[in-house]
Amino acid sequence: MLCAAPAWAAHGMGMGYAPKYPASFPHFDYVNPQAPKGGRLTLSAEGSFDKLNPFTLRGRIAAGMGHSSNGFVFAEYGLVFDALTTASEDEPFSRYGLLAEDIELAADSLSVTFRLRPQARFSNGDPVLALDVKHSFDTLMSRQASPVFRSYWADVKRAVVLAERSIRFEFRRRNSELHMILGQLPVFSHRWGGGKPFDQMQNDAPIASGPYVIRRLDLGKSIVYARRADYWAAGLPVRRGMFNFDEVHYQYYRDALGQEEALKVGDIDAMEETGINAWVRKYRGRRFDSGEIVKLEVAHQLGTGMQGLALNLRRPQFADRRVRQALDLAFDFDWLNQRIFYGRRARTQSYFNNHPDLMAQPEISAQERALIDSLTQRQAYWRGVQGPLPRAMGTGATAQGLRANLRQAAQLLADAGWVLRDGALRDAQGQPFIIRLDFSDRSSEVVLAPYARNLMRLGIALQYRLVDASLLKKRRDAFDFDLAVAILGGSSSPGNELYDDFGSQSAKEPGGQNLPGIADPVVDELVERIVGSADRSAIAAGARALDRYLLHQYYVVPMYFGKQFFVAHQKHLRHPDTLPPHLLASSWLLTMWWSGPTP
Repeated sequence: MLCAAPAWAAHGMGMGYAPKYPASFPHFDYVNPQAPKGGRLTLSAEGSFDKLNPFTLRGRIAAGMGHSSNGFVFAEYGLVFDALTTASEDEPFSRYGLLAEDIELAADSLSVTFRLRPQARFSNGDPVLALDVKHSFDTLMSRQASPVFRSYWADVKRAVVLAERSIRFEFRRRNSELHMILGQLPVFSHRWGGGKPFDQMQNDAPIASGPYVIRRLDLGKSIVYARRADYWAAGLPVRRGMFNFDEVHYQYYRDALGQEEALKVGDIDAMEETGINAWVRKYRGRRFDSGEIVKLEVAHQLGTGMQGLALNLRRPQFADRRVRQALDLAFDFDWLNQRIFYGRRARTQSYFNNHPDLMAQPEISAQERALIDSLTQRQAYWRGVQGPLPRAMGTGATAQGLRANLRQAAQLLADAGWVLRDGALRDAQGQPFIIRLDFSDRSSEVVLAPYARNLMRLGIALQYRLVDASLLKKRRDAFDFDLAVAILGGSSSPGNELYDDFGSQSAKEPGGQNLPGIADPVVDELVERIVGSADRSAIAAGARALDRYLLHQYYVVPMYFGKQFFVAHQKHLRHPDTLPPHLLASSWLLTMWWSGPTP
């Protein structure tokens, strides 16, 4: 029997601040609550897919099943799975009840209780119960699911069913954001798969509580989702004005060129373009001039993280920090930005890029210094951050600037014991310095070619090749690479995801997000301090200290980021006038757009 909500129950929570929206709010400010329902949205995806289960390690999930951020599938950005809570996109990190009607954080901060909405229903008509929540959590924490979940929720001791619609998560220790990130738990029915082992449920249609179900699919080629007429949450404030299309259809194409051409002839309705060169040079013609296809450049305030080339520290040639710094100096961003990106990119400078309070600054703040001095690894920390704060070196897009950088790189390599002989840089055993890099996006070639030329001037051979996306994922999951295009960090509220991004345990876990293989007790202790921080100020100080240390180690060759999304769409599509600062273009299309005139 459902009990009345106790006085302490909260409709939503903010990380270190009071949430913006009160319990009585009618809808999020950035949606159109009168958006009409109906129509079909046709989008594109690249490559292929071979599974419908987004939570296992192997295989490629179908587009629309969930949005993966640093390996974690967040239910609020998918079409099929609902979570206990949902985010607002105009706050740094707030969660509001979705499946959960209210949330209680215990007075000692060692447990959190969620009370489920009585109207919540799975797509098969079954009610969403606490036993389903426990089943979802226990399954995702098992070895049959991706390891990112075990890392993300490592401080959860157990899930306890208190009543039919009430569940408590008990913690091993205090963790400042654990009650928040448990709200991201995607919930699915215990009946999904009919008792089959979870890692063998590749193509069993999910039984979940989200707004859409799978209508039909052609495995690897296309998938169509249908909006549920009985979607239980359609009238909730956190869902009003959202998920407006009757159908969402994803059509798969071999590469970006196929997607661009499909948009031009009207086979797809919208796409986000990630290549500036393509955006400027290819998105033009009669249909663009007539307004049949609309181009949008949408500014955002998302943290972009460290976008760059991750060096695999498991390879001996990258063990010396001087070598890693030399590889950084050879990347000529200024030339690329001027010649390839039309001046629309900026150089990545931080693991918390685009978050000024989290990015390391030239001067160490008093709070940051006090934190560092309290570390058990403080001596190792200070040894690791000798010298000025590293910033990616520019060249001014001039030959003289590049030569200066390469001279410095050559000296660093020589100091590390590498010798240029017979046209190649060689180690003490005479082995040449060869770096291999696989990529799946053809547009990466224009960036890698000039980098390879610069490395060749140092005697280093960069061998890069285009491979199938599924093969690339398999090799990355097994850490079988030298260099990998990657994004590390970037959260607006750093916390438990740092274990997977930078923790020593994740460096050993196949499928983990710690691609460089960072296994450093200094980093581990800093992550612990950030996760245990009591407020935003302490989190920010810890993030700056971590950022400073990571930058000094040169684990990644910083590349670039953009402060806007590029979206092209057919003219019949509409979107709200108000754009939330933390929006994601891919989820924006799914959640807030509609077909037809503005009501």
